[in-house]
Amino acid sequence: MSLAMASFVTNDALVKYVSQTLPTAQLIFIRAVFAALLLLVVARAMGALNGAGLRAMAQRRVLLRSGLDALGTFTYLTSLFHLPIGNATAINMATPLFITLFAVIAFRERVGAGRWLAVAAGFAGVLLVVQPSAAGFNAYALLCLVGTLFHAARDLGTRTIAPSTPSILITLATALAVLAMAAVLTALQGWQTPTAQQLLLLAAAAVFLSAGYFLVITGMRAGEMSVIAPFRYTGLLFALVLGWLVWGDVPNALAWAGIAMLVGAGLFVLRRARNS
Repeated sequence: MSLAMASFVTNDALVKYVSQTLPTAQLIFIRAVFAALLLLVVARAMGALNGAGLRAMAQRRVLLRSGLDALGTFTYLTSLFHLPIGNATAINMATPLFITLFAVIAFRERVGAGRWLAVAAGFAGVLLVVQPSAAGFNAYALLCLVGTLFHAARDLGTRTIAPSTPSILITLATALAVLAMAAVLTALQGWQTPTAQQLLLLAAAAVFLSAGYFLVITGMRAGEMSVIAPFRYTGLLFALVLGWLVWGDVPNALAWAGIAMLVGAGLFVLRRARNS
């Protein structure tokens, strides 16, 4: 999960740079094309693109998960365009709380008070880091919350897919679902000829996005979701490091306190998982 978050953050940094000069829907479409082509090559090299593999991709649960991922992606991005990034990040980081709740309800996982406290402490740490302003919350905050629910439901759906279904095929199905939705939006928004630099950056973003998809699917298919979910918070730590290295952003005192809470919560959950 931590590696998945690192991959997603790197992808976000590349996409953020390109988004300054390219329409959003088209950007997502081009990236999705690269991701789908890459995953097709990998799946074929792994021998997964056979009759059984194609039937596995057409399973209702795989299609449902892919649809939830595409809806979550575009819902979150739409809200992000109308919210301060700190507010949107804070809302989206509530995903582990929803996953833990869904894990208890759907899979009867036993979550003790200590683990609930660790998840809550991690979320509080996120709030200290992003420091969302009250003025930034509006109707789009509710839309962002809907996107967070889609992401949590997607991860819940990942656990219901048969273990015999290769993770690479689930990853490919997800990329194709995002590609299909982006194609529709691009047709409505219009096309702008991309530059070679934009294509190169989006191709690199597609590599990290594909890796993130595969890693998060692999992580959510093993172990207890309530244990794995809090490690999503590591994505914020990677974002802080990248922001400092690339843009020179330095966290203030409250942010450092939040980082300490995030790290402490993650270590607590990891220690409890090893001892159980």
